Amino acid sequence: MSADLGALAASLKAASLKDLATARAGQAALSAAGWTADLSRHYLDTGADAALLAHGASAALETAAEQLFNGDIVNPSEKRPALHWALRAQAPLEGEPEAVRQSVLPALEFARRVQEGEIRTLAGTPYKAVLHIGIGGSDFGPRLIADAFADLATPGMELRFCANVDPWDLEHALAGLDPASTLVVGVSKSFGTEETLYNLGRAREWMESSLGAEASRQIALVTANPERAKAWFGGNDGYLFDMPLSVGGRFSLWSAASLACMIYLKAGTFEAILKGAADMDAHTRTAPLAENLPMRLALLDFWNASCLERSMRVMLAYSHRLRMLPTYLQQLEMESNGKSVGPGGIPSPYSTAPALWGGEGSVGQHSYHQWLHQGSRSVPCEFILAPDFDRDPEGVTALTAHALAQAEVLANGRSLEEVRAEEPDLSDAVAKQKVHAGGRASSFLHHKAFGPEAFGSLVALYEHRTYFAGKLWGLNPFDQWGVERGKTMATRLKPALSGDTTADDPVTAALIKELG
Repeated sequence: MSADLGALAASLKAASLKDLATARAGQAALSAAGWTADLSRHYLDTGADAALLAHGASAALETAAEQLFNGDIVNPSEKRPALHWALRAQAPLEGEPEAVRQSVLPALEFARRVQEGEIRTLAGTPYKAVLHIGIGGSDFGPRLIADAFADLATPGMELRFCANVDPWDLEHALAGLDPASTLVVGVSKSFGTEETLYNLGRAREWMESSLGAEASRQIALVTANPERAKAWFGGNDGYLFDMPLSVGGRFSLWSAASLACMIYLKAGTFEAILKGAADMDAHTRTAPLAENLPMRLALLDFWNASCLERSMRVMLAYSHRLRMLPTYLQQLEMESNGKSVGPGGIPSPYSTAPALWGGEGSVGQHSYHQWLHQGSRSVPCEFILAPDFDRDPEGVTALTAHALAQAEVLANGRSLEEVRAEEPDLSDAVAKQKVHAGGRASSFLHHKAFGPEAFGSLVALYEHRTYFAGKLWGLNPFDQWGVERGKTMATRLKPALSGDTTADDPVTAALIKELG
């Protein structure tokens, strides 16, 4: 961190957030693809803003955008580009990006044919249900999409999800389904993910018990490893779709990984999501640093986490459609930038990505908002207001008022003098308990016409923000060594659970003994 940024952070930490925000009110808003982000309520002033922009320029964020969209190697661990953006391109590209764009088209066509009854079950009847099996990036994105737009589902089509290796997850997903009218979609980029292969195997047994060996004809697999997938089919017929190697799992919801959603949602819905993401791509690619929303949000993340040492960020989604967004973003941001060593093996000199958590407003107001307002830690919050504005006006007005009120109270607090003036009959002890410290920073994102396009542009915004934040911290956002280590260790411990070997770690060995 530059000496200027460090000195500015130290001085602004002690400033009044209310005064800073008042000075910035109406001046700290940025817009892109229909989204507006108001950044007034942060520990920033004109000098800090200028210093952050200078830092972003020195970190070559605009060059990083060019490298991403030019298909350069931005994932040095695997020596690959990151071409998830090509999946939503609205016009033909060239070279590998065009191959990536083309990879999603067969899935969209397959989904159309299922919806229109051209592709049918073994019995010749239309499909009535889709079971999606995947985990991590092969689960969070499709689950987010399906939950957000369940009201746009194809009539008569049900969608279920299974991710966990816990046997109950699959049993719960299968409850009430008929194998004869169900299409199983399995998604695994490597086609070596233990949880997914376990659940796919059990799902195939469930189908074969009713349909026999022909059951594979009602299974579709999405993978970057077609040879393994073909071997899993064992010579039987089944549907196979591509997930490009240059598309990371947590960036893959635009791909055939969302085949189940393409089938589940009405025609045109998924294409609208892709269009919205492409609009955000165009902004990211062309807007200069000072006006570039994902770059500016990445700089804000750097400021809060690395300069102000805020180790958490809370996502408050004032939109029922986006209630799963915090869960999705946990993987996107914390798996991408939850690291402390860069691709050259050099530790980052900064505190890196904050822990991200949150939930649905106004539901959270009745639980953890108490901690946000009066707890001993000051945590930056991010409000997203995106209701359907053509819904009941009373409810939309109430939702909007609650979001605005929460942000205001977090920032401005409530002094003891205000408590006493408003409630003069309170005892001194109770009055002191009603004091709110304030000084809690927050961003406020909103959209006036939320729908599939706005959803696509929002998710793309967070993808690009994550990429640029990784650049600022000197990290590779496209690998996940911590995740891989856990998988390796689980494989080593399975024989110990069956008694074939013993665990090396004494605590693990003792736990295995207790569990046995």
